[in-house]
Amino acid sequence: MRLVRFALEGRTGYGLLEGEQVFPLWDSPFAGAGLVKSGEVLALGDVTLLAPCEPSKIVALGLNYRDHAAELGNPLPEEPLLFLKPGTSVIGPGEPIVCPRMSRRVDYEAELAVVMARPARRVSEARALDYILGYTAANDVTARDLQKKDGQWTRAKSFDTFAPLGPWIETDIPDPDNLLVEAYLNSERRQHSSTRNLVFPVAYLVAFISRVMTLLPGDVIATGTPAGIGPMQPGDLIEVRVEGVGALKNPVIAEEETG
Repeated sequence: MRLVRFALEGRTGYGLLEGEQVFPLWDSPFAGAGLVKSGEVLALGDVTLLAPCEPSKIVALGLNYRDHAAELGNPLPEEPLLFLKPGTSVIGPGEPIVCPRMSRRVDYEAELAVVMARPARRVSEARALDYILGYTAANDVTARDLQKKDGQWTRAKSFDTFAPLGPWIETDIPDPDNLLVEAYLNSERRQHSSTRNLVFPVAYLVAFISRVMTLLPGDVIATGTPAGIGPMQPGDLIEVRVEGVGALKNPVIAEEETG
């Protein structure tokens, strides 16, 4: 099942995507009332797809792919290496990634993202998947030069537009730890790996993070990026593909001068 968040004629809502039709829901899929169709039917071509959720926070993982740690020459972490991206960094499919003037290198990072269905606090690994609504594609955009300069990651990861999500939430993923994750820059493949290479698998991540902070409905866990990270330039088109989910495409532009 594919859950979308859409805009049409000044209103926004959630819906089920079936083929080329969107069936709006009476309420948010995070409200706990179930996925009840309103009876309205919209053509996919008539709506604008938005980021499929509005997270209070994105909990992201560093060095969570064995191949990525190897390309950087870093040892595998003994525990998940967590950092946060703010909700203000989220954009949806087709929206532009803005390269800030204060950075000279902005990188793509293709990732599988987990979307939480309900509050999760101190959940067990055995039950962790029960708290997940579904999965989407994410791009953990990073100002690489600022990451190295600062020695910590908040500024480099948190610019507006630095968390593209989409194009929808796929709820029917039987095994999130066996999915292809790829990045294509201007149609050229730059990243290609599988979530089989995750250092810490999805259920472990949900359980671990929930012992640190409460995960709220709509919150996102960005599970890490594989080998092959690299820079983007204004004028580029970056595409993140996640097997079983779909393709998230975003153009790249330069930050405009302000008066």
